[in-house]
Amino acid sequence: MTTSTRTASTPRRGGRRVRRLVVAVLILLGLLVAADFGVAAAAEYQVAQKMRAKLELAEDPAVRINGFPFITQALAGDYRDIEISASGVPVRDQLRDLEVRANLYHTRIGLSELLAGDTRNATIDAVRGSVKIKASDLNRLADQVTPFTDMSIEPDTREEVLAAAASAPDAPSTTAAVQLSGKTTIAGRALVVTAYGSVSLVGGQVAIAVDDVALDDESLRAAIPQLVQALNITIDPGALPFTVTPTAVRVESGAFTVEGTVTDIPLDGSTTR
Repeated sequence: MTTSTRTASTPRRGGRRVRRLVVAVLILLGLLVAADFGVAAAAEYQVAQKMRAKLELAEDPAVRINGFPFITQALAGDYRDIEISASGVPVRDQLRDLEVRANLYHTRIGLSELLAGDTRNATIDAVRGSVKIKASDLNRLADQVTPFTDMSIEPDTREEVLAAAASAPDAPSTTAAVQLSGKTTIAGRALVVTAYGSVSLVGGQVAIAVDDVALDDESLRAAIPQLVQALNITIDPGALPFTVTPTAVRVESGAFTVEGTVTDIPLDGSTTR
């Protein structure tokens, strides 16, 4: 073999070794990522089982332990953000379609205890809990006075309302402007109703107060008091997750959301709906 042939073959062998090393590293990283997700899934399952009993749900809630890699949180025994959510949750005979959500910030528990479902010594630095009341439940409540269909919930975006909100940026978060709309029948005639007012948090309940009503048929304005009565509803959303005290209400497209935060609590602390 000549010197030139040996010189040409050496880089090729070196290149093959580098490629094999890169492939090996990628395979190892893939296995580590798969293992990380596998352990996280097992932990999420245990949390879902615990939260199903704790929140008195008919099915396991959705659970996501946010943050990657999971294993670094597990080794530290500090899970930065555990997100729990459940839909279609009923409350007494009043509501049937609540969406319940809780974010557990810095849940402190060892991995072996978590995987074993032993949360007796687990603590949480802070919990933000919320309950979303959807338009379908509001429609059902309004039906008790006047039959409605196609009920919708939206923030009130009229110019004067937005201007008032901009002029009072420090206004309490316990009240928000709302626009409600739906269809009903008055004196045998179909009617589209658009109502404006506020939704307030009063003693943990959501109180709707309508102060302006627009109709697509102005000849039926005599029905406005009846419509206001149907829409001036007080809704009891039940207890927030982890018995969080509600401190704010928000209006978003399709729903009201009641929320609050509690700090420094045990994971196994009592909570009821």
